[in-house]
Amino acid sequence: MSKVWFVTGSSRGLGRCFVEAALGRGDRVAATARSTASFDELVAIYGDAVLPLEMDVTDKAAVFETVKRAAEHFGRLDVVVNNAGYAQIGAIEELTEPELRDQLETNVFGPVWVIQAALPYLREQRAGHFIQLSSAAGLIAMPLGGAYQASRWAIEAVTETLAKEVADFGVKVTIVEPGGFATRDGKNPDPLANGHVAETSPVYDGLRRRLAGVAGKQPAGDPAAAAQALLKVVDSANPPLRVLFGQGFYPIIKQAYADRLATWEEWQELSAEAHGGTAENVGAHR
Repeated sequence: MSKVWFVTGSSRGLGRCFVEAALGRGDRVAATARSTASFDELVAIYGDAVLPLEMDVTDKAAVFETVKRAAEHFGRLDVVVNNAGYAQIGAIEELTEPELRDQLETNVFGPVWVIQAALPYLREQRAGHFIQLSSAAGLIAMPLGGAYQASRWAIEAVTETLAKEVADFGVKVTIVEPGGFATRDGKNPDPLANGHVAETSPVYDGLRRRLAGVAGKQPAGDPAAAAQALLKVVDSANPPLRVLFGQGFYPIIKQAYADRLATWEEWQELSAEAHGGTAENVGAHR
């Protein structure tokens, strides 16, 4: 049985590849973007199988209306892909309030509005799959990416919570965490290299030079291959809550988690003191 997709941020990059992969195998897609002009070619090829929809994820009312339109047009929604987003680059000290707020509006509030709008349809069907695009930067922190990483860490928490809330309704949830993909004409695939850049302060120039020396050394992933991998995720009877897309970041993330566990272990005595006892007697009451 073919699936009906709702994909945000589908005008280019991974989102566009997800749309093309779904349509290419006979699925139907509501493809959303701030402008629908880029979908003309898809309409010419796939006709009524693709429904181009203009939508800004930061406009809550528009999100609810657009999701409703897609559900009514196709009669159901099977796969909801929260892909729209961008990276705000800059040291914490360099970020302006509008830059930080805009980052969270797009990368956190936007996906939440899509979830809230689509969930009643999936819950009523007792079936469906939310796909949340995050990033390797949703798992580890890197310099100059504080705003972007804050948004990704936040949406990871939201999405993991959602998974626990909707499991009884037969709704599946997966967080896709890509590393670097060549989604912008082959530019630097580093996840923090192609975003909006805050006004720079010279005090961080040395840090920027050091990062420039190591960024982008990992070969860029192929977005079309990522799209085929996503098809396997949505077709799985037991999809993962989290899955990394791309190579290179797994060893870094594995080490980061090992370091966190080691630090918590090293400071267990202090943790017990903070509780009001020792590590031994606190553990005895767990």
